[in-house]
Amino acid sequence: MSPYSAAQSVAAEFLGTALLLATVVGSGIMGAKLSAGNEALALMANTLPTGAILVVLITVFGPVSGAHFNPAVSGVFWLRGEISSRPTLFYVLAQVCGGLVGVAAAHAMFDLPLVQLATKMRTGTGQWFAEGVATFGLLLTILGTLQARPKAVAVNVGLYIGAAYWFTASTSFANPAVTIARAFSDTFAGIRLADVVPFIIAQLAGALIATLMAAWLFRPAPQTLTKRVPAE
Repeated sequence: MSPYSAAQSVAAEFLGTALLLATVVGSGIMGAKLSAGNEALALMANTLPTGAILVVLITVFGPVSGAHFNPAVSGVFWLRGEISSRPTLFYVLAQVCGGLVGVAAAHAMFDLPLVQLATKMRTGTGQWFAEGVATFGLLLTILGTLQARPKAVAVNVGLYIGAAYWFTASTSFANPAVTIARAFSDTFAGIRLADVVPFIIAQLAGALIATLMAAWLFRPAPQTLTKRVPAE
């Protein structure tokens, strides 16, 4: 039984997601300002802080709430029967609200309007497929690491997201709460509101496929019984 209350767990999900989005959006703004139009440099400036903050946040909040910060992750643990419906619902609400607060905090730090609507187009089958792949890989990373080396989850998630920023066409949102929040930031990290739903559908599909794959891939094979011949 967890030593933390339900309220503490939900608060951890809210705070963790808020800090994650403040980092994603804030580092995107800073990177765009300092890169002088070099988009590769701006993306690198966005990637490194995001991977680093994930390691920190999962380490800090993991014992309290599990450090999901992602409705797809919460949904997968619900499907696996590791979290019940009520906490899952509160987690998702906390993640979405936390993400929006984190975006507003990033805007405030850079003296931008707190509420914006993104105009950056992110659409097309390539980007949708990329989001499915990104979320599939993220969930497989989490579930596989929990099976092999639970204490390495924070580092592995940070490393995976850092890599996925670069090998996916969508720069790996891999998170419905992050996708929704970034629709309200007309900055480097933004995504048009019209493009949000296909991203989320792809993310949930990737998470579901990862759940099914992990259930088979990480299940130990039955031990073969060796028949012993009675001694004469």
